[in-house]
Amino acid sequence: MLNYFKKSLPKSITLEQEQQKKYYKKLKWQVFISATLGYGLYYVCRLSLNVVKKPIVDSGLLTESQLGIIGSALFFSYAIGKLTNGFLADHSNIKRFMATGLLVSALANLIMGFTDSFLFFAICWGVNGWVQSMGAPSCVVSLSRWYTDKERGSYYGFWSTSHNIGEALTYVLTAVVVSYFGWEWGFRAAAIVGLLGALMISLFFHDTPESKGLPAVNEDFKKENISTWDEQKVVLKNPYVWVLALSSAFMYISRYAVNSWGPYYFEAAKGYSLTEANTLVAISAVCGILGTASSGFVSDKFFKGRRNAPALIFGLMNVLALSLFLLLPEKIWWLDALSMVIFGLGIGALICYLGGLMAVDIASKKASGAALGIVGVMSYAAAGIQDIASGYLIENNKSVVNGVTMYDFGSISIFWISAAVISLLLALLTWKKT
Repeated sequence: MLNYFKKSLPKSITLEQEQQKKYYKKLKWQVFISATLGYGLYYVCRLSLNVVKKPIVDSGLLTESQLGIIGSALFFSYAIGKLTNGFLADHSNIKRFMATGLLVSALANLIMGFTDSFLFFAICWGVNGWVQSMGAPSCVVSLSRWYTDKERGSYYGFWSTSHNIGEALTYVLTAVVVSYFGWEWGFRAAAIVGLLGALMISLFFHDTPESKGLPAVNEDFKKENISTWDEQKVVLKNPYVWVLALSSAFMYISRYAVNSWGPYYFEAAKGYSLTEANTLVAISAVCGILGTASSGFVSDKFFKGRRNAPALIFGLMNVLALSLFLLLPEKIWWLDALSMVIFGLGIGALICYLGGLMAVDIASKKASGAALGIVGVMSYAAAGIQDIASGYLIENNKSVVNGVTMYDFGSISIFWISAAVISLLLALLTWKKT
């Protein structure tokens, strides 16, 4: 009888461990899927303005410069929020944090669908920028809490496809809604999507393994003698994090140049219809899914976790794509589509590398949100400057001849391509560290 209990005891323990393992795996997948889809829906609520810019200008409601100011309100508030909310996310219940952000973003879009005031547009879009900054830190902190170091690069890359999922939904579905029902419904449709996303996050996103009765998966979270704030201060003093943040900032100028003004450029410079122009930009979003999803896996599998070489390759692709996009002859569909394919692949991977993963790699897992916050504040401050500068350059380089509006995009081309080149050169400065 004693031998029987000795033999059965390990089986009982093994069974319990096996059940715990299955439970952990189930929750981990719920966290990953809800983070990916949820942050994708964040983007639907963030990019709605980009789709309706041309219809709003055509209606005479707002000018290009006013739209640039409104767009920058999101970027500047998002930049500040990225820093503060990145630090807060390390200390927060990320489930509540992320759901609240998307809920308020959806409400901001809903309000904008029922107003035509420039001032009110700017205020609502600024509020939207602040709450939008609660999404990415929540997701990155969740990856640090739920996934080991060996897994993080690949899953970070897969999660980063959320940007492209949201962009594709926006530039295809939202554009169709706007073309049939008017620009107001671009905001209203985004609001409905956002509300559904907030509900999904509330049901399936989880704070920490410990909150579900499971052990922590990363050693950094087991170091009780080192506080989260101490780890965050180390990140603040790391010069490589700041260089990566600056490199990401210039990459974000080129990224949001296409996202914010790409549809406008295709319509004004090359004569495409609203649906055609947004479809071309959607191609970059769809191809970005492949670039982003493969980025972490490629660096983990083929470069032993180093991100420097693939960051260089994809950075060169970004420069090439922008050159094709801006310097090609007018309205050659397959060439414009090719430029968007290359841009999507390149920028999709760079969002993963420069936009967070490389900085998170060299930071403590307790300070993942802080590292992402530093990169974010620089990136979105640059994106905001880009929106104002691009709107100004477009408006001040157009003329009306015999009732026909003519555009000169020479200055814009130099601005956008130069940003991509500078981003590439700055990333090279971190070669030995990353």
